Amino acid sequence: MIISRTPVRVSFCGGGTDTDWFSKAHKNGGMVTSLALGKYIHVTVNQRFDNRIRVSYSKLEIVDNFEDLEHELVRESMRMTGVTSGVEITTIADIPSRGTGLGSSSSVTVGLLNALHCFAGRSVSASQLASEACQIEIDILGQPIGRQDQYAASFGGINTINFCQNGDVLVEPIEISESIRLRISEEFTLIFTGKSRSASSVLSNSVNEGKSAIENLLRIREQADEASNYINSGDLSKLGALLNEAWGMKRGISKSVSNDFLDRMYERIISTGATGAKLLGAGGGGFFLVHGDLTTRQKLELEFSSNYRMIPLIIDDMGSSIIHNDS
Repeated sequence: MIISRTPVRVSFCGGGTDTDWFSKAHKNGGMVTSLALGKYIHVTVNQRFDNRIRVSYSKLEIVDNFEDLEHELVRESMRMTGVTSGVEITTIADIPSRGTGLGSSSSVTVGLLNALHCFAGRSVSASQLASEACQIEIDILGQPIGRQDQYAASFGGINTINFCQNGDVLVEPIEISESIRLRISEEFTLIFTGKSRSASSVLSNSVNEGKSAIENLLRIREQADEASNYINSGDLSKLGALLNEAWGMKRGISKSVSNDFLDRMYERIISTGATGAKLLGAGGGGFFLVHGDLTTRQKLELEFSSNYRMIPLIIDDMGSSIIHNDS
């Protein structure tokens, strides 16, 4: 049996500039500053006695031919790795694998590729995993998403990721002290809105809107560079304030990003004394990323913990990893 473990991601700033239509149209490309979160997608791959394929996720599929699988990420990952028969595949998520704003669908793809390559006897790099996951999701399946999620999940850690005009992707790790790492986990909180949405549906509606709001995206790209500097220096209060600006810019790109419920929730978060907050991912639901001191977290817990799930920002440094291999 092979088991892969792949983190989801939290994006501080730069989301939207990782799309091909933006990064390839501007000489400086796109840029995102993000971290891999210590919440995971686990994928198991096990040899079957026969040549059939069994896939277990939120539903169960048993087929004779991998082409008949409804789970398109599994189907295309099997095709890409050449493992196309005689396996049982299971995906298990710490956090729902769709609609959370944490890039979990891409973490599924990266984890599938890692486990299937290992099953086939291959050890592949983080760069290859991310590139192949992008190829499956964007090029083959035509999803209107960017490329940050796949690279964050594959590499782990805190990074500034550059999406170059020529198509190259450069991952630059941000090295921080243990004290800053501890402060990140203490001062940043994720609050689940209780709402989920398809990122593809939100993004497909917002591409044309984004092109008409190009100045917002250019500023969002600059924010990614500023976020990296604030993390390096440990100026987390300025990073928190930057989240507010990023949220305003994001809401200015597409009407699909927010709604009355999310606007009211944002106001409740800020009223606790939070330095800043923004909704993660494409918008429409998922998690708010919130910054504030320990007193603010206590107020957030009083305000939200009875009805909303809250998670501290624990960093994963490993990226997608094979944590069991008895083959």
